[in-house]
Amino acid sequence: MAKKSASYVCQSCGAMTSAWAGRCPQCGEWNTLQEDVAIDTGTSASSGGRLLKPEPVDKVVLHDQPRLLSGIGEVDTIFGGGIVAGSVNLVAGQPGIGKSTLLLQLAYAVAAKAPVLYVSAEESAHQVGLRANRLGAVRPELQLVTSTTTDDIAATIRKGGYKLVVVDSIQTVSCEGISSAAGTVSQITNSAYMLTAAAKQTGTALILVGHVTKEGNIAGPKILEHVVDVVLQLEGDRYGGFKVLRAVKNRFGSTNEAGIFEMVDTGLKPVDNPSAALLAERQVSDGSVVLATIEGTRPLLVEVQALVNKTSYGYPKRAASGIDLNRMNLLVAMLERRTKLQLADQDIYVNIVGGMKITEPAADLAVCMAIGSATKGLQLKDNAVVFGEVGLSGEVRHVPFADKRIAEAKKLGFNAAIGPMQRSGKKLALLDGVTDVRTALNQFLKKD
Repeated sequence: MAKKSASYVCQSCGAMTSAWAGRCPQCGEWNTLQEDVAIDTGTSASSGGRLLKPEPVDKVVLHDQPRLLSGIGEVDTIFGGGIVAGSVNLVAGQPGIGKSTLLLQLAYAVAAKAPVLYVSAEESAHQVGLRANRLGAVRPELQLVTSTTTDDIAATIRKGGYKLVVVDSIQTVSCEGISSAAGTVSQITNSAYMLTAAAKQTGTALILVGHVTKEGNIAGPKILEHVVDVVLQLEGDRYGGFKVLRAVKNRFGSTNEAGIFEMVDTGLKPVDNPSAALLAERQVSDGSVVLATIEGTRPLLVEVQALVNKTSYGYPKRAASGIDLNRMNLLVAMLERRTKLQLADQDIYVNIVGGMKITEPAADLAVCMAIGSATKGLQLKDNAVVFGEVGLSGEVRHVPFADKRIAEAKKLGFNAAIGPMQRSGKKLALLDGVTDVRTALNQFLKKD
């Protein structure tokens, strides 16, 4: 009979101890140690195993199966051209962001060509049925079952007959052989291994829904992200604005792809021209600058707004929405040191319109221009877009895909672009190259 040995793993830092304690000895967090049960099968290093039979790589490639196409172009592109048979995919995001809605739409679309099973461990069948009716996602090939037992779900997958199985969610299912509660390290780890083994054996594509912590990380052990083949993150404002689905990990495609969706009455709808939608309600004023950014491999124009006002308190307030606050503080310090802007006694607020979150360094110059514009009450001289990374010395650095950014700006009627000088010395149409922030502020800002 297999023997069980218990250890305790910290949910915060992953440290392992042999005995439970109220406080983690490594990171000092309280009540984060959870039981992790390891099963000893009784085998030893000297036990015999079966001889493996290798195959030439060229023959293995011939065994590849065609991918499952959903017909939702944005989703298929992010998966790398469709969902691979036998792959395990993890979709994570904030509560209420639209994970279940998107996956029900995906399951419905795939069910037009192959049988699909949707396993709900969080909601009742009635709740999922109501959502399916609202989305119009009802067809006989899309079947629904509710269960919180990993063993039952794995047995159903091994039975075969389904090309795609969606499990919502991995944090709410549990193995019968483990006594700890669902969502603990041991339950998530063993459930993921059990479902993965069943999917690989039958060639069934498996999609797992994952919860996230308040910091935005995927809840549970980091090994969950290593076990799966694809990790997708659904981001955005849960109350409105656009949602962005991006690939964090993809063994079958690029991680440079991102899909942009908008929540409507019938579910998440791909946005064909997000740049035009994001700029539709823009009012040209001081503190408003259009950033040419890149989401995956797609150029995107978004509005960066800045508001600068003399503080009424002893310590000025700095707030940012859509960009990293620490990055904004760094740029503010650089502006005060490298330009004539006096910002030490100013409240500064920066907002990325449309609920978008910008992480690429190419947003630096647009943020600096917006802050400078708001501080002096000036506007950009031309109908221009802005992009470029800014260093601590105030220099404007090269960023990739300048030609794509300019082409997107030209498509939407902009007649100029402010960005870094090109390394090759090649002159790009519409691009006004700058070498430092001070030059950009002095040259391209004007009075209303």
